[in-house]
Amino acid sequence: TKRNFSSTVEEERHVRANDRDYNERFSYADNHIKTAKYNVFTFLPINLFEQFQRFANAYFLVLLILQLIPEISSLSWFTTIVPLVLVLAITAVKDATDDYFRHKSDQQVNTRQSQVLIKGKLQNEKWMNVRVGDIIKLENNQFVAADLLLLSSSEPYGLCYIETAELDGETNLKVRQALTVTSDLGDDVAKLADFNGEVICEPPNNKLDKFTGTLFWKDNKYPLDNEKMLLRGCVLRNTEWCFGLVIFAGLQTKLMQNCGRTKLKRTSIDKLMNTLVLWIFGFLICMGIILAIGNTIWEQKVGSNFWEYLQWKELTISAVFSGFLTFWSYVIILNTVVPISLYVSVEVLRLGHSYFINWDRRMYYSRKATPAEARTTTLNEELGQVEFIFSDKTGTLTQNIMVFNKCSINGKTYGMLFGHKVDITEKTPCVDFSFNPLMDRKFRFHDSSLVEAIKLEEPLVQEFFRLLALCHTIMPEERNEGELVYQAQSPDEGALVTAARNFGFVFRSRTPETITLYEMGQAVTYQLLAILDFNNVRKRMSVIVRNPKGQLKLYSKGADTILFDRLDPSNEELMFTTSEHLNEFAGEGLRTLALAYKDLDEDVFDEWMKKLLFASTALDNREEKLGALYEEIEQGMMLLGATAIEDKLQEGVPETIACLTLANIKIWVLTGDKLETAMNIGYSCNMLRDDMNEVFIISGHTMVEVRQELRMAKERIMGPGKDKFSSGLDMEKTELYSSDSVFEETIIAEYALIINGHSLAHALEADLEQILVDVACLCKTVICCRVTPLQKALVVELIKRHKRAVTLAIGDGANDIGLDTNYWTAVNHFFIWGSLAVYFAILFAMHSDGIFTIFPNQFPFIGTARNSLNQKIVWLVILLTTVVCIMPMVAVRFIKADLYPTHTDKVRLLQQASRRQGPQEQNFRRVRRTSSRRSAYAFAHQQGYGELITSGKNMKVPTASTSTYPLSSPARGNSVVKNSVVSGTTDAAETNSTGFRRESDQNQEVTVEDLEAR
Repeated sequence: TKRNFSSTVEEERHVRANDRDYNERFSYADNHIKTAKYNVFTFLPINLFEQFQRFANAYFLVLLILQLIPEISSLSWFTTIVPLVLVLAITAVKDATDDYFRHKSDQQVNTRQSQVLIKGKLQNEKWMNVRVGDIIKLENNQFVAADLLLLSSSEPYGLCYIETAELDGETNLKVRQALTVTSDLGDDVAKLADFNGEVICEPPNNKLDKFTGTLFWKDNKYPLDNEKMLLRGCVLRNTEWCFGLVIFAGLQTKLMQNCGRTKLKRTSIDKLMNTLVLWIFGFLICMGIILAIGNTIWEQKVGSNFWEYLQWKELTISAVFSGFLTFWSYVIILNTVVPISLYVSVEVLRLGHSYFINWDRRMYYSRKATPAEARTTTLNEELGQVEFIFSDKTGTLTQNIMVFNKCSINGKTYGMLFGHKVDITEKTPCVDFSFNPLMDRKFRFHDSSLVEAIKLEEPLVQEFFRLLALCHTIMPEERNEGELVYQAQSPDEGALVTAARNFGFVFRSRTPETITLYEMGQAVTYQLLAILDFNNVRKRMSVIVRNPKGQLKLYSKGADTILFDRLDPSNEELMFTTSEHLNEFAGEGLRTLALAYKDLDEDVFDEWMKKLLFASTALDNREEKLGALYEEIEQGMMLLGATAIEDKLQEGVPETIACLTLANIKIWVLTGDKLETAMNIGYSCNMLRDDMNEVFIISGHTMVEVRQELRMAKERIMGPGKDKFSSGLDMEKTELYSSDSVFEETIIAEYALIINGHSLAHALEADLEQILVDVACLCKTVICCRVTPLQKALVVELIKRHKRAVTLAIGDGANDIGLDTNYWTAVNHFFIWGSLAVYFAILFAMHSDGIFTIFPNQFPFIGTARNSLNQKIVWLVILLTTVVCIMPMVAVRFIKADLYPTHTDKVRLLQQASRRQGPQEQNFRRVRRTSSRRSAYAFAHQQGYGELITSGKNMKVPTASTSTYPLSSPARGNSVVKNSVVSGTTDAAETNSTGFRRESDQNQEVTVEDLEAR
């Protein structure tokens, strides 16, 4: 069929591998990105257009045109064009400098190297030269150059691991898997060069978690989804190499579709100056009209008597027309009323402030020898006017480093020095792990009593670390003898398994059916019978293993609120003690986790496995049936203890947040992490505290649910029937008409709002955005989790639009900047008095002999400035004008600030009062939490990851089964997820959502009859 290539709106995308000629017919975007605003040709027109949006510049341009008309011009055009060109030139140079650095950043990205398959050979190409339809080779730890369809990888079954921190803020690894038919291509360049499959898929969009397409190859169709895509911005991890087909490139990638365009930013001072200039211009017009009317009247009554003596041109013989010309003459003469020099002063001040920021020793980070850097000179003065701060979490508030900090085992806590809490520094001595040759040398722990308990072979302590070494989804990699590297999807799990490793329970290797540990130097192999995988509802993970003695054990770890409900009644006293320890851990902002185990009876387990096998093959309600069976066997467990992991914050985060809160700046955290992680960090940073009145969690999946939750939250804060903000008025305007007790209540009563990404999508709709703003602004802290980059931008834009506030958005690397304004007063004095000095210097120079010698026609008034300033009456006029213009406004401001203080005035008074009282240390201390708001869950890997392990799909060397368990099969180690060939666009692939092993014939497709037979 003949396709229409000229369509301007792309409805679907057609991409053919290794065929640039075909793909270029569609005019797809190349892989070149651009965040800069200008280029050599567009800089002058675009920059001048932006500058003339300032009313003063536009006014002086009109004034210059008027001065070129002899009939109305009373001053030389030279007096206008020089300051105008000077202002335009200074601003243009500053804008060009800012854009130059954007070009450098773009150039750095566009010139990265990538291996592209061209004419049957792998060639190094710059990113910007990559085209849609090219096949690219990626290597470990490389950034993905474009949105790719994964074709093959170095891992078994076409698996690869990616980190998506650039997209969603999550650092736990994600799994992607290629189609079976393409994974067979491997790294054979000849086969890849002959690959000519065609992909028909959705057009470019900004949905990071969704992709729909179909691969057509060899007269067959294969369905494609997001699990087979590698998006630009991801990093390839723990995978030696992979090949991918470019589907979207450059500005059409999902990452760039989520990025806003670089636009002109105007500060509040710029807007204020524009407003003032408009009023001044209006005042000038009024003066010109009055003077023109006066001139017309004078011409009619008096001026006509002089016409016989002063011959005028016939054109100006009319008194009315004379008044009209006089109006424009006065517009020219009174041009000094419009303060064009103010713009120059502001630009110079901004430049000076940027250097002071760069030189500020308080913002110098000595560990990395990194000074503060003001990368733009446009927005510096806004730092002191910020009302809302929007911060990312990963890499901004936290270092994304997980550390095993403390634990509780059988009612006893470990991790505190000398039996009580002591501040731990880098100089604090660490426990000696030299007894363990397989230890991780980077691991640090400071309580030697735990090592002594291990050496004394206390059974429960050993069982505690045995659980940590067995119950996880980590893949080990032993590069050299004893050099272990753990490939962890979640950094939390990596920290727990590393802790077990150092305390003598080393996770050494695994197959689909076994896990091998080195327990105090002795190799012990456990038979892995089932993995009861994690999901967001269960909030726990369990494994069932058989130890060398033949005993069946279930090990489980998860949220304490979930595990405590599934313990044997005999654990009540231990549960109470452990709960107290969990309160202490959580009060310090640590991520807590409960551990439990259970001895299983052979007969009960055999019966349970039969039920599990039947449930796993059910066609209806499979997940519900599996969940019920998991619930059944996880009852009556015995509590072992709890772990506490520290997600290390960036240095000084709690103190910085306390200072910002004291300034009444509201802090919002916008993160792609899950709800529990975001809440843990909120408590660690003191943004969430247990002395808050209430923490509202918005998690509705429909617009009706979200509206109801927001309304309930609003009623809880305001009280029923007190919907003060339903009219949509700005909060600050409402406060002006209310008593001071309302303002004090907003300070005393503290609330927090936590909203999920899918709920935020509904809350940002036009019908709900006003109530979202109302509720959020009533809360001291707002945390948005599971949000996309585009949603982050929409939230910031929402607050700017509704609150008309100055906002600050912080990404990685900009979290430790503190604001210091002690030197601004001296700077302002210098520039104000300096401006006056420069003004008088220019004034005297324009009326000097030297300038007359150079430009006799333009500057004929020699000595006028000096003679004028010698007259006392001139100084009297200057003094009276200053007093008349300034004093009324000063008086009005003092009276207004006293009678009608604004929100800013009240905050300033509070700050002054707090300074008089001295620093309040309690603002910088972490507040302990109670069990009601304890950390819910400290680890999470991708759901369904357990099935990958038990199937052997992610094993580099698939191992045949040696198990004697009845449900085992020799073919099990070679099982695959088979991509069936279908005639439509859907796949009838075999999937296994459970974590236990079952037979799978890789040579046959699975049918309903097969499942029923099983």
